[in-house]
Amino acid sequence: MQTIFYQSSMPRAGSTLLQNIMGQNPEFYVTPTSGMIDLMLGARIGYNGNQEAKAGDKDMWREGFYAFSKAGLNAYVANLTDKPYILDKNRNWAASYPLLTKMYDNPKVLFLVRDLRDIFASMEKKFRANPDVEDGTVDNMNLTGLTTQARVEKWAMSHPIGHALPKLHQSMLDKTANNFLFLRYEDLCANPKAVVDSIYDYFELPRYKHDFNHVEQVTVEDDTVHGIYGDHTIRNKVEALKNDSKDVLGDYTYEWIYSNFRWYFDSFNYKK
Repeated sequence: MQTIFYQSSMPRAGSTLLQNIMGQNPEFYVTPTSGMIDLMLGARIGYNGNQEAKAGDKDMWREGFYAFSKAGLNAYVANLTDKPYILDKNRNWAASYPLLTKMYDNPKVLFLVRDLRDIFASMEKKFRANPDVEDGTVDNMNLTGLTTQARVEKWAMSHPIGHALPKLHQSMLDKTANNFLFLRYEDLCANPKAVVDSIYDYFELPRYKHDFNHVEQVTVEDDTVHGIYGDHTIRNKVEALKNDSKDVLGDYTYEWIYSNFRWYFDSFNYKK
């Protein structure tokens, strides 16, 4: 019997790096950004729109939907690999946790966070590094996205950050987040062994000896699909990078992020 684990992390927070670290363990199959969750959510759309389900035994249809979705996810991963453990990466797993609990006992969700100022700075650096790409961030006609501050405000209200932040906040408010293992990207870079050991403890599996100086990339993604902000190429050595977010963002925007998302900084112990 295979076991599916889930990774549902903040954007630009090291999720691809973590997948490839865990992929060093020969018992783990690790995914790139995965669409497996959409098989379950697509089935839910069909179930909710089904007239026969509405007219029939509602309890039977509901339990049938759960069983159908669980069997579908199990069959999907069995078709991918015969390895006993699968770590599937999609940002929506955390928000779908209540549905997962109807199919699996105590599903395990990893959630990487990162100083939000560094996340926005990473987005801004990607924007600046691609001046040849017109991706809609800047709208000269309507005078939007013209400055770093304007872009940060826009990203805070749109995909991917504006989608991830409120869902994370809600999971904390409704207490489903109490079931997740939160990991700070900064801690992963500074002390990878301790962080990864905590993952195995959370998964209730024996620890594995990883090589954090030589992380081979085993996940493959076509980043042209994700646009300029979806860089999924990892560094092969796990180490802390220079923190330049204040230089990138400027003092005002740096402080604006902290003031507007204080709950995030307090929740994950990021200092002003």
